[in-house]
Amino acid sequence: MAATSLLLLLITLLPAPGLTAYQDSGIVNGAEATRHSKPYMVSVQAKKSHICGGFLVSESFVMTAAHCYKWAVNLTVVVGAHDITRQESSSYRIDVKYYHIHPGYNAKTLENDIMLLQLVKTTPKSKAVQQIPLPKKDQDIKAKSFCTVAGWGATETGGTANPRLLEVNVTVVDRRSCQRSWGNTATITPSLICAGGTAADYKGVCQGDSGGPLVCKGTAVGVVSFNQQGNCNEPQKPNVYTKISKYLSWIKSIIKY
Repeated sequence: MAATSLLLLLITLLPAPGLTAYQDSGIVNGAEATRHSKPYMVSVQAKKSHICGGFLVSESFVMTAAHCYKWAVNLTVVVGAHDITRQESSSYRIDVKYYHIHPGYNAKTLENDIMLLQLVKTTPKSKAVQQIPLPKKDQDIKAKSFCTVAGWGATETGGTANPRLLEVNVTVVDRRSCQRSWGNTATITPSLICAGGTAADYKGVCQGDSGGPLVCKGTAVGVVSFNQQGNCNEPQKPNVYTKISKYLSWIKSIIKY
């Protein structure tokens, strides 16, 4: 984990203009997911309020976005939930023991926006609580691939959170086209994946979903990182995800597969 002095430095930096690093969760033009159809989904919470999505990658580790870290706030995770406003028999809350923020994380540019939360105890498997596989090293995702993103929360710009898990299908956008869309506002590096169109019938994330997984063929390939600021409904720029396959060595050094 990064040194305390580094964390203090990072927390003082803000995302660059035009980037919105969402810390609620929201799906635009999606639908309610079938209950427990995504047992890897996790609600990352501060003071028992949802701030980010996340997903189980081992019995005691949750993957999420680095910008979901809150200085001097103890985060907890809720696993096995569908409706995060209710105490369900399938869900339970677990404290976070350690915060493993990628050492190269830049809070201004959102570069290396990935974090592992080490839980105080393991999560026993059930129908509602399961891990999701990670990709192979440097595995690429072809443009026009159909994938899925899910989260709890707002369904339009400035909207309120949705208590139940929503999901939507999105299409992967090639990096060159994505860079043209973002222009000088963001640099779309090989460590990022773009998904979600810019048409009037846009489908994708909004006001949050940070830390949730981009899932392609049953594998978590990306972590929701940022979106066009203040424009969930008809964005001119694709959503951007941290590409998990670029970080497998670091992930394995923390989890010790």
